[in-house]
Amino acid sequence: MTEASRVAQPQFSADYDCVEAVVAVLFVWQCRVEGGRLSYDFYDRTCPQVEEIVRAGLQSISLYDPSSPAALLRLMFHDCQVQGCDASILIDPNDFTIPSEMGSQKNFGIRKRESISILKSMVEAVCPHQVSCADILILAAREAVAISGGPRIRVPLGRRDSGSLPSYELANALLPPANLGVEGMLGVFAKKGMSIEESVAIMGAHTLGITHCFNLFGRTNIEAGLEMLLRLCCPMGSLTPNTSFVLNDPTAFIFDNNYYINAVNGRGILMVDAELPLHPRTAPFVQRFAADQEGFFRAFTSAFVKLSSYGVLTGDQGVIRTSCNII
Repeated sequence: MTEASRVAQPQFSADYDCVEAVVAVLFVWQCRVEGGRLSYDFYDRTCPQVEEIVRAGLQSISLYDPSSPAALLRLMFHDCQVQGCDASILIDPNDFTIPSEMGSQKNFGIRKRESISILKSMVEAVCPHQVSCADILILAAREAVAISGGPRIRVPLGRRDSGSLPSYELANALLPPANLGVEGMLGVFAKKGMSIEESVAIMGAHTLGITHCFNLFGRTNIEAGLEMLLRLCCPMGSLTPNTSFVLNDPTAFIFDNNYYINAVNGRGILMVDAELPLHPRTAPFVQRFAADQEGFFRAFTSAFVKLSSYGVLTGDQGVIRTSCNII
């Protein structure tokens, strides 16, 4: 409402304003529940402990395997890229003739699906049949960022799980390829409602974890120092190319802005990482994030919420699976 329109409004009594405000709040709450929208207080009455359960569970999992946060963040990204964040990537095939979403070659190296099942069983013990696997996966990815030193992201909840067997062919079509360039990357995230700044920020998830050599064969125009590293870590004649890898940056277990510092210095691992600081639409944001970690955190938070909220099942859509790996 503009200042002028506020002046033009008739003056109501304080009592009337109070009643009107209460009605407005109740109306918004009702729309969120009946309309099936995500909300920040979705489990306040049905499972108020869910975030603490997931946080405690992930801390235990990460102590056992420090690579878990990176794996869970990638798991969430791959789930959300295929028909929204619906936990479809967790479903096992129901027989040997119908491959699951994990049958896609683009899901090569995906790990820690069983960790979501562990977290789900912990939640089910306290709040049976209340919390979806999709929400648990988002909360686990959120905690993965925070436990690694990144921002603690407040995410709306209320997603439902996919109730049908996912298609590996759909995953093949929708998951971006390893040789994706900047324009392709911007197109992928623009469909999720992200600005260029947010698209560059969400790529900062590459600050965690590793890149398999499998995804690097064919890379050209590589900076000399990086090329030497890749030759050592990813020999072209390796007998086990699917198990060899290179760290994404020197602080591969810490969520920080080193991804952008590396990119600015010509040490981006994937093709899109290398192109980001050179492309006129993305270079200013790469430079800014390399110099301002808090600015990167703020933009990543906004991008994470948009990605995790796009195309989700809510309300009467989908199901709440008791076991995340079966329908």
